[in-house]
Amino acid sequence: MKSSSIYVEAPARLHLGFLDLEGGLGRRFGSVGLTLDDVATKIIARPSERLSVISDPSGRVQKYVEKFIAYKGLSNNFEIEVVEQILDHSGLGSGTQLSIAVGTAISRLFELDCKTSEIAVLSNRGARSGIGIGAFNMGGFLVDAGRNSDSQVPPIISRLEFPSNWRVILILDQGQRGLHGQDEDTSFSTLPDFSSQTAEQLCRLVLMQILPAVSEQNIDVFNRGIYELQGRIGEYFASAQGGRYTSPAVAEANSFLESLGVKGVGQSSWGPTGFAFVDSETNAHLLLRKLQSKFENNKGLSFKIVSGRNIGALVKDLEEKDIEKEDLISLSKSNKS
Repeated sequence: MKSSSIYVEAPARLHLGFLDLEGGLGRRFGSVGLTLDDVATKIIARPSERLSVISDPSGRVQKYVEKFIAYKGLSNNFEIEVVEQILDHSGLGSGTQLSIAVGTAISRLFELDCKTSEIAVLSNRGARSGIGIGAFNMGGFLVDAGRNSDSQVPPIISRLEFPSNWRVILILDQGQRGLHGQDEDTSFSTLPDFSSQTAEQLCRLVLMQILPAVSEQNIDVFNRGIYELQGRIGEYFASAQGGRYTSPAVAEANSFLESLGVKGVGQSSWGPTGFAFVDSETNAHLLLRKLQSKFENNKGLSFKIVSGRNIGALVKDLEEKDIEKEDLISLSKSNKS
């Protein structure tokens, strides 16, 4: 075991929609997503006399640790500290990033060199989407190919640099939670049929409009494509989540943005988090002020401006000492520069 501490910073992601829920060509799901900066799960693993987990109110980290120890036959002389965590069940990939971060930290601490895909399978992640795993591994704007009968996790088949000047306004509703666990599984089993024609249209939309728009940094074309994708997927999942959006307040905020001419709006995964794509930091702040003026005091919403992240997780050996939060912030920033 290493004597140093291991720091892992796992970035959040937007899941922008599935492409083929019909599966007639032998693969099902397929998805599009974006890795986010400034929203992440951060943990530290360090040697210790006994196993302990610090700052784990949900108990999820403890379960991941115990499962990994049993799987690899490891000793329990270490501890895991959760420094910061993506909001649970918000549509930002909290469970995937937490489980992979924990497995990666333990693997590095014991010098095991486990692959991210192995950790994801052990944690029951990547069953439908590979975007969270891709976000951890490489960052950027991602497309995965879904799963066939032989796939353990959906492979990433496209990864583009997201334009550095574009911004994402996150619309957060902490009073709501997206579907997860057994409720999510049940919803997938009761959804209506997904037509092959719709799958064809969405695949064409991604290949011939959304991806070229990212490559050419054309936000108008990109936003039109995202709006179309989100509309189709939102309608399909409406019966399971009570409408196109899980949160009525997020729906109202997105409708307000649309009235201002913002087209690239939607919901990440099962929500409740909504988003809007904007072409610059300046315009993002202009819209933020309008959103705050209209909603923040009476709808329970909060807003955050973030960038796309074109790198994956940060995994680093640290000197064995107490790490102040300010040091971790500096570490994170230095990795991006």
